[in-house]
Amino acid sequence: MSSSSGSYEKYITMAASVAATAMLVRSVASELVPYEVRDLLCAAARSLRARVSSRHTVVIDEAEGLSANQIYDAARTYLAARISTDMPRLRVSRVDEAQGITVGMEQGEEMVDVHDGVEYTWTLVSRDGSSPGGGAASGASSAAGAKGRGRLEIKSFEVSFHKKHKDKALESYLPYVVDTAKAMKDQHRNLKMHMIEYEAWTAVDLRHPSTFDTLAMNKKLKQSVMDDLERFVKRKDYYRRIGRAWKRGYLLYGPPGTGKSSLIAAMANYLKFDIYDLELTEVKCNSDLRRLLVGTSSRSILVVEDIDCSIDLIQREEGEKRARSSSAGEENDDKVTLSGLLNFVDGLWSTSGEERIIVFTTNYRERLDPALLRPGRMDMHIHMGYCTTESFRILARNYHSVENHAMYPEIEQLIEEVMVSPAEVAEVLMRNEDSDVVLQDLLEFLKAKRKGAGESMAANENGNE
Repeated sequence: MSSSSGSYEKYITMAASVAATAMLVRSVASELVPYEVRDLLCAAARSLRARVSSRHTVVIDEAEGLSANQIYDAARTYLAARISTDMPRLRVSRVDEAQGITVGMEQGEEMVDVHDGVEYTWTLVSRDGSSPGGGAASGASSAAGAKGRGRLEIKSFEVSFHKKHKDKALESYLPYVVDTAKAMKDQHRNLKMHMIEYEAWTAVDLRHPSTFDTLAMNKKLKQSVMDDLERFVKRKDYYRRIGRAWKRGYLLYGPPGTGKSSLIAAMANYLKFDIYDLELTEVKCNSDLRRLLVGTSSRSILVVEDIDCSIDLIQREEGEKRARSSSAGEENDDKVTLSGLLNFVDGLWSTSGEERIIVFTTNYRERLDPALLRPGRMDMHIHMGYCTTESFRILARNYHSVENHAMYPEIEQLIEEVMVSPAEVAEVLMRNEDSDVVLQDLLEFLKAKRKGAGESMAANENGNE
């Protein structure tokens, strides 16, 4: 037993001596060998390993010069959705209360992804970039993260695979990672509502819950809008080939309270587009209008609500007459004119961005200048009418999860007889959480509305006699 114990202690002493010698040699080499020579030796060692290895590795640094590396950001998003929670170490974070916890790879961990029959191994590595040869420039964007640690940290993703698949990795797999990450971000990003404040756009989070599933709207009309939107976003190459700006115009018209604003929100949620609310009364002149529109982003919906009454637009002929009568050298740009608005809809502005949707709303389509209504400006006219039996059932399901009820036949008959907006029906349905009580309230409301409409009609007939 003592002999065995003595041998064990001998091995331990020998191992410690070897480790100490290695550390001493490494320390001496670091002091005596210039870093340029060390880098050359390391490069030669890596080259030798690459020649004898069947694996190939692609390095994706966090930054490229002073700019963030978009492929690194895409890889981080892509891997976060595929990471296994069985990993010994995980990194979690959350930067927005509206989003859940994001799970990511910890330094040194590996994960395997299989695409098109090829196995790819991902590793997150980090190295010190503070030395002259450490690539400090390429890690510029990591400086803030390493500021408190007194050194520059360069993060990279390394993806390795069999060398015979190098072309497939570069030409197929990495573009697939980037495209998938973009789709994921578009799907989960926070939508923004941009409003005019102090003559500039100000953004807030758009949290309107309206969707096409909850929208109280005719089913066939709803489907036609969805189909039109889908066709629009898929036709980038088509618009480019025919030489037209990639935009689409919609006119929503109908009585107040018929769901025009809800439809706009549903369109934004469906496409994951931001909304720009263009309040024309806040715009002083055409030049301000142009400046605001240049500041809108692609993949957005520009909304001009109540176009018929939001501003007294100067007609084109009148605007031209004022321009001719103005004094020499004085520019007639002190108002928003119809010509300025038309130029914004389909003039040169429309080529400053792409994948844009323009929506006008009005209660009275007949009041609009015909120039605003022609195809190419307002491509699709959508009538938002009074509540129908189909709309009522959607609202009842939304607010009370009721598919059918004994009072439905009488309520639906009244809805067909009187003109009631979806907003009015929704307001009654919100008065009580008891479905029996609230449906009885709606029944009484509709009866009162029918009675009021009958009395009004009788009064008009008597007045005409």
